[in-house]
Amino acid sequence: MSEVLIQNETFTNLLNELKLENYIPSSNAQALLNADSRYIKDLKINTGNVLNNTQYLNRKEAVLLALAVAVNEKFDLLKESFVALAEEAGASENEIAEVIAATSLMNTNNVFYRFRHFMHKESYNNMPAGIKMSIMMNPVLGKEFFELLSLTISALNGCEMCVTSHEQSVLQHGASESKVFEAVKLTAVIKGLITVLS
Repeated sequence: MSEVLIQNETFTNLLNELKLENYIPSSNAQALLNADSRYIKDLKINTGNVLNNTQYLNRKEAVLLALAVAVNEKFDLLKESFVALAEEAGASENEIAEVIAATSLMNTNNVFYRFRHFMHKESYNNMPAGIKMSIMMNPVLGKEFFELLSLTISALNGCEMCVTSHEQSVLQHGASESKVFEAVKLTAVIKGLITVLS
């Protein structure tokens, strides 16, 4: 760890909580550290709140959603961290694999359905998608969480059609609007964290 990091206790504590003790600062992180930016404290508080102080998500759900964001954003270092935290929270190998698979599937669907939505053409809407989605049928993590994860990744990728569809589905499977809101907030905060760390 660099001298600057050692001197910034808040940032060091954030890294320790995320199991990123060997993190080498990105240019974004270094800019904040050099300026002793007040945003470092905000980042630590926001990250801690969405991972540890959730009212509607349990710890395992929170960390698995954070893992999905790291996978979606292709940030391997944080992905490894969230895998370790998910295992600590009781996630199985199959559940972690399903988060990765669901994130991949949503990337596929978000591009495809966003195209359909942008085009507003019946011809495209009437053509069969032909995209295999068997993992959606009997998800290891349960239908409600699978739909919640699908919703958050779709929000992250900006697919209005997918967000609307998965929000309706997750509510039908028993989640509350408060849980949806909390999950989307977590997704937004982890995306912001990645912006600084990567």
